[in-house]
Amino acid sequence: MSMPSTAISFELPSIRTNVWRSRIVAIFLLALIGGIFWVDSRYPSLMKKYHSGTHVKVVGAITFDAVYQVDRTMPLPQRVWRTSVNWLNANRIGMTFAFLFGPSALTFLGTLPRRRTKSRHLNALLGTLAGMPLGVCANCVAPIGRGLYASGMSTESVLAAMFSSPALNVVVLAMTFALFPPQIALIKLASVLLLIFVFAPYVASRQTRPANTEMDCPVEWAASEAWPQALVNTLKSYTKSFWIVFRAGFPLMLLAAFLGALVIELVPPQAINAPVSLVGILLVALIGAFLPVPMAFDVVIAYIAMTHGVPLPYVVVMLCTLGIYSVYSVAVVGKTISWKVATATYAAVAALGIAAGIVTRLFA
Repeated sequence: MSMPSTAISFELPSIRTNVWRSRIVAIFLLALIGGIFWVDSRYPSLMKKYHSGTHVKVVGAITFDAVYQVDRTMPLPQRVWRTSVNWLNANRIGMTFAFLFGPSALTFLGTLPRRRTKSRHLNALLGTLAGMPLGVCANCVAPIGRGLYASGMSTESVLAAMFSSPALNVVVLAMTFALFPPQIALIKLASVLLLIFVFAPYVASRQTRPANTEMDCPVEWAASEAWPQALVNTLKSYTKSFWIVFRAGFPLMLLAAFLGALVIELVPPQAINAPVSLVGILLVALIGAFLPVPMAFDVVIAYIAMTHGVPLPYVVVMLCTLGIYSVYSVAVVGKTISWKVATATYAAVAALGIAAGIVTRLFA
């Protein structure tokens, strides 16, 4: 039997007046970490890609830039190693932000008396609104999603935030509609909205066991608190929150770097130019939903593929599967929520990509 969304109560009326100082400190910490990243790094980088327009370039196999050059004449282990290092280097800023911001979100949300509603679709909308401005890729948003879930947010809210951050960011959407015909951009948008407002509430309703009990919200309440105590309590809670996010996220990040590099280096570079077939669409979707690519990489690589004559159905599949989920997302969601939800999400992303490719093949 499916578990109702209100099975666990997050109503904590007694904290409404007792921890307002801790809440203010947590908001300041959240704004400080987010502001530095968004102003100094993320949005300038996204705007640079947007203004590059049709001249935007990709150097690495699954990254925009590369520390080490990778040549197909190199042995496979050397290529995998270099691509892994390139990926870790490309994600160093975003992952640092994720490992700092995720705990701050957990600390702040822990001061709120309510972190979910009775409506799964409203929960999905709230998660979407939280995720859109984050400006992080499907990989970097995974540790943040772990923090959101640990705070008591619902499964559908967490998944919606993870989908909306890379796919519904305003700059990424503007790039998508600027580089592709409207019908292709709308297919991409439709696939994301289906994941958020159809799949996420559905898979959450099918959970057959209680929410993960390993990650109790670490915020500790006091009967009353002064400002010094609020600062100490918040910092203590942040430290505990950081460990909750980091202990699972960091080792899985290293594993994702290796697996992503291995898969992309095993794919023959000429394979994407093969004649369109259902098997080809299936393979592109499965690989696209697996690869841990950076923010806006899906838009850029799909555009480059389109301008180089790659069949349009494959381009659309890439656009709809790359960048919204990844092997790292699977690992973190599996460790945090459940492996059933993690694999179902991977299957849903791939399935929507396959559907988009078939529709494009039939009507393009």
